[in-house]
Amino acid sequence: MLRGLWSSASGMQAQQLNIDTISNNLANVNTPGFKRSQATFQDLIYDKMRLPGSSSDSGNGIPSGLQIGLGVNVGTVKKIFTSGKPQQTGNQFDAWIEGNGFFQIRKADGTLAYTRDGSFNRSADGKLVTADGYELDGLSAIDPQATSIGISPNGRVSQTIGSTTSDVGQITLYNFVNPAGMLAEGHNLLLPSASSGTAQAGTPGSNGFGTINQGYLEMSNVEVVQEMVNLIVAQRAYEVNTKAIQASDEMLQTANNIRR
Repeated sequence: MLRGLWSSASGMQAQQLNIDTISNNLANVNTPGFKRSQATFQDLIYDKMRLPGSSSDSGNGIPSGLQIGLGVNVGTVKKIFTSGKPQQTGNQFDAWIEGNGFFQIRKADGTLAYTRDGSFNRSADGKLVTADGYELDGLSAIDPQATSIGISPNGRVSQTIGSTTSDVGQITLYNFVNPAGMLAEGHNLLLPSASSGTAQAGTPGSNGFGTINQGYLEMSNVEVVQEMVNLIVAQRAYEVNTKAIQASDEMLQTANNIRR
């Protein structure tokens, strides 16, 4: 059986996963704090019919050998943590991290998750929460009578009641040695893993952590034009692999028809 059939089939499978990744990027183009994913490829094992450097009939070493590749595989689908563009919302509960860092979120079961999505709301008990009701960790409850809150660039949160301003707490940012190794849980949340390393806490604006801007949101870092170009390239690569399968099939058909 021709190797080209199986090599081209692996190419079609890899490009299908590539298109799945691009489609997810485009679907989340307006998701706050979303980080685009990128599929990377690696070649499969080789059929080593003749090793480089082996002796030939002339006694000289063969300079390049004869190695036939057996296709392609998707090595990783990793997130790209470049910053998204900020968008002014005017909402006093929204916060944009300008630079490095993640917000730490405490889920209903007490476990911790991390996000770049700063679209917070005030819950009935005065906590700053995500759209799913998970608390922004480290803050006290906001007084129900508070007319406004303030978030400083270094993460201090204050509330104003009448003419009196009081402290609510400190937003601490967290970072990881390898953010690309974090587990995507959905709902704009990421979880640490053995690959990402443990969370490292820091004050906004110090030790390499970004500052916080109130009334802004970080939008997705997906560039629609770039993703459309990637989609065209993936589609053409898929198509050319089908052509290679068709050519292999026609070669087999020719061989089968020799005795006719």
